Amino acid sequence: MENTSTARTQAVSGRTWKWVNKTIIYVIVTFLAAVILVPFFWMVSTALQADGDIFAWPPQWIPDPPQWHNFVEAWTAMPFNRYLFNTIFIVVLGIIAELISATIVAYGFARFRFPGSGLIFLVLLATMMLPFHVTLIPTFLIWQKFGLVGQFDPLVLRAWTAWGPFYIFLLRQFFMTLPRELDDAAEMDGSNFFQTFVYIMLPQVKPALLAVAIFAFRGYWNDFLGPLIYLSDMKMYTLNVGMYFFMGGVNEAPQWNYLMAMSTLVALPVILLFFMAQRYFIEGITFTGMKD
Repeated sequence: MENTSTARTQAVSGRTWKWVNKTIIYVIVTFLAAVILVPFFWMVSTALQADGDIFAWPPQWIPDPPQWHNFVEAWTAMPFNRYLFNTIFIVVLGIIAELISATIVAYGFARFRFPGSGLIFLVLLATMMLPFHVTLIPTFLIWQKFGLVGQFDPLVLRAWTAWGPFYIFLLRQFFMTLPRELDDAAEMDGSNFFQTFVYIMLPQVKPALLAVAIFAFRGYWNDFLGPLIYLSDMKMYTLNVGMYFFMGGVNEAPQWNYLMAMSTLVALPVILLFFMAQRYFIEGITFTGMKD
């Protein structure tokens, strides 16, 4: 009886400590989430304030009354309908190109062994350590030689060169978790290389493809430096470049409420996409194996 009582006491104590640990973790995570959400809350608050209330002291975190017309006025202040079309055009073409090029290259690294393949893959991963600014000028000069500066081509064609090493690494690791028996079985059934790749392999890596698509969407949707450098015609600007006009100039003060209103609108698609596809996104990242 004494042993039974001791076991029960230890079990209750273990459950208590487990509950305490979970509570501490949830409190810490909640606090960190609140800290991270402060800039977003400030952005939305500023978007709903009048010009005279933005720099009021003490700060007015909850606008009273909220200026909902700021969103309409900000959208109509510039041709953002055109900028939205340009942004969607670049995003769609970029995602398609990223998925096709990165998947083919990743499948090649995962399934084919040739002299120097490991070294080439290592060099590919090493390019992830190069800041974008290091290759900015050489890349610009290359596109200038082709006469494509001022067009959408530099923003889209680069994706066809499998220029995202992280996407290749992610897909390659996922491909390597798939047993080679799938390839052998498909070959025995008479499938050629293309049929095996499209009908057997791609359905197996769907979570990783969705994760890559989400990453690519975020990258192209939020891209500011690329369109700013390569696009010179205002009719070809994207949403992020169009928002820059609200920063004002030498003799013009920034329109912070309009800038924050547009920033909120631009951020919403990324936020909604993550919450809608977070299951596939997390699955694609979590189940990407580290098999060599």
